[in-house]
Amino acid sequence: MRGATHATWAAGAAAIALAATACGGGGSDNGGGSGDSGAVLSSSWGDPQNPLEPANTNEVQGGKVLDMIFRGLKRYDPKTGAAQDMLAEKIDTSDSTNFTVTVKSGWKFSNGEPVTAQSFVDAWNYGASLKNNQKNAYFFGYIEGYDKVHPDSGKQTADTLSGLKVTGERTFTIKLSQKFSTFPDTLGYPAFAPLPKAFFDNHAAWIKKPVGNGPYQIQSYTKGSKMSLRKWDGYPGDDKAQNGGVDLKVYTDNNTAYTDLMAGNLDLVDDVPAAQLKNVKADLQGRYLNTPAGIIQTLSFPFYDKNWNKSGSQKVRKGLSMAINRKQITDTIFQKTRTPATDWTSPVLGEKGGFQDGLCGDGCEYKPDEAKKLVKEGGGLPGGQVRIGYNADTGSHKEWVDAVCNSINNALDNDKACVGNPVGTFADFRNKITAKKMTGPFRAGWQMDYPLIQNFLQPLYYTNASSNDGHWSNKDFDKLVNQANSETDTAKAISLFQDAEKVVRDNMAAIPLWYQNGSAGWSERLSNVALNPFSVPVYNEIKVG
Repeated sequence: MRGATHATWAAGAAAIALAATACGGGGSDNGGGSGDSGAVLSSSWGDPQNPLEPANTNEVQGGKVLDMIFRGLKRYDPKTGAAQDMLAEKIDTSDSTNFTVTVKSGWKFSNGEPVTAQSFVDAWNYGASLKNNQKNAYFFGYIEGYDKVHPDSGKQTADTLSGLKVTGERTFTIKLSQKFSTFPDTLGYPAFAPLPKAFFDNHAAWIKKPVGNGPYQIQSYTKGSKMSLRKWDGYPGDDKAQNGGVDLKVYTDNNTAYTDLMAGNLDLVDDVPAAQLKNVKADLQGRYLNTPAGIIQTLSFPFYDKNWNKSGSQKVRKGLSMAINRKQITDTIFQKTRTPATDWTSPVLGEKGGFQDGLCGDGCEYKPDEAKKLVKEGGGLPGGQVRIGYNADTGSHKEWVDAVCNSINNALDNDKACVGNPVGTFADFRNKITAKKMTGPFRAGWQMDYPLIQNFLQPLYYTNASSNDGHWSNKDFDKLVNQANSETDTAKAISLFQDAEKVVRDNMAAIPLWYQNGSAGWSERLSNVALNPFSVPVYNEIKVG
C-alpha cells in the first residue's frame, strides 16, 4: 500500500479517466471465448525512433514495445489509467521529498536475473547521466544530484544521483530536490523501468535484443519489416499474456495496413486511417473501437528560429490558430472521431482533474477576418509562407495538414500562404525535430504518459523539458509549475497548473487542434480487444481463436 501521508491529488484525474473511458465502450468480448493461449496475432506498427532503452524512448511506437517487455514500480490501469503498485510493495513518504521504496520479491528478468532495488537505481542513474544522452533524462530531474550528473552546461561532475541510495536487496530511498507530491504516480512511465545487469555488461548485445521483465520477450526484429514478441512463460505478474505472442508488422501507410486487415493478412490495426472512417463499421461488422483517449494534436513552433521568437510573432501564431476551422476538419476529415480543442490538455482528465473547456478562448475559434488582421499586425508570415511539417508514413496526417492549410489559405486570402511539408518516416521526422532543423510549425501530437494535468504541460512547455520540441521557454510558466508540484492540496495544485496553462495560452506557445480518440479494428480471429486510456492496445489481454 502506498504511504498514507502521500498526497492524493492525482486521484481526481484517475477517477475521471475511469468515467471517460467507460462511456466510450471500453473493450469488446467478441464472443469472449478462452482463445488459444499459444496463438500469435499480428498488429500494425511503425519503427521506433531509437533503440528500445527505457530512458531513451519517448514516442508511441517504441512505447508500445516497452509496455510489453517491461514492468516498473507502478502500472497504469488499462481501463482507468490510475497508477497502481506493480513491482512496488510500498512507497512511503512523510514529507513528499523523501521516499522509501520496497520492491516486491519473486520478480525476475526474462534471462533469469532477479529484479532488485539495485536494478532500479542502476537504471535510473544510467538514464539521468549526461554521458548516456537519454531523451527521458529529464524525468529524473527532481531527484537530488541531477544537476551534477546532467548539468545544463559543462561536464557532469558525478556519475550517480546523490538522492538514490540502495538500503537493502529490495529497498532503496529517493530524495528529491523539492517537494513533488505526485512523484510516485509518475513511476509507471517506462523511463523508470528496471534494467538487468546484462544491459550494463554487454550493452551492444542487449540493444540488439532487449531483455526485460514484462509478459513478453523480443524474439527478433528486422527494421522496416517486423518485430516478433513471444509470451514469456516465466512471467510472475498477474497480467500474463492471454496469447502466444504478437508480431508487430511495420507499415509506412496505415491505409495499406487497413487493406491487409480486410484481406486477412493482418489481425489488428490500432490507427484506422481517416479515409476509412466512413466505412469501418460496415467493413468490420462490429469489430471496431473508438474510445476517448488522453491525446491532443497540436502544432508546435521552432522557437530556436528567430522568425518565430521575435516581437509580434505571438500575434502571428494566434492569427494562424484563428484561421483553422477545427469543427469542419474534425467533422469531414475525421468523421467526428476528433473533437476541436479548446485547451492544451484533454477532456479525459475531467474538470476535477484540470481540464478547462474553453480556456483557449477566441484563439481557438475560427475567425478568419481577425486571423488575417493579427497575422498582418505581427509582421506577416516568416518568409511569406507557412510550411507545416509532418511524417508521411502513419496517422493520415497528409489529409488533415492539407485541410488545415486550405483553411489558413482561405482565411488569409492567399492560396500559397500554407503548404504541407512531409517527411518520409516517423523516425526521420523525429530526428529532424530533435536536431532542431524545423523552420516552420510542425505536428506535435501528445499521448499522455500518466493521467495528470502536469503531464500535459511540464514535459511539453517547461524550459529544456524532455518533449519541449519547440524549445519554448517562459520563467512565469516554470515558476507556476514548480509551485504546483510542491503543493499537496489537490485543488490548489490543479489551480496552479491551470494558471501555468494560461501562460501557454497568452503566448500561444503551441496551437491546439483537436482531442483524439483511440481507434482500432481487428480480424475475426481476435476477441477481448481493448485500448487503454493512452490509446494503446492492451496486447496481453487479447485472445486469439
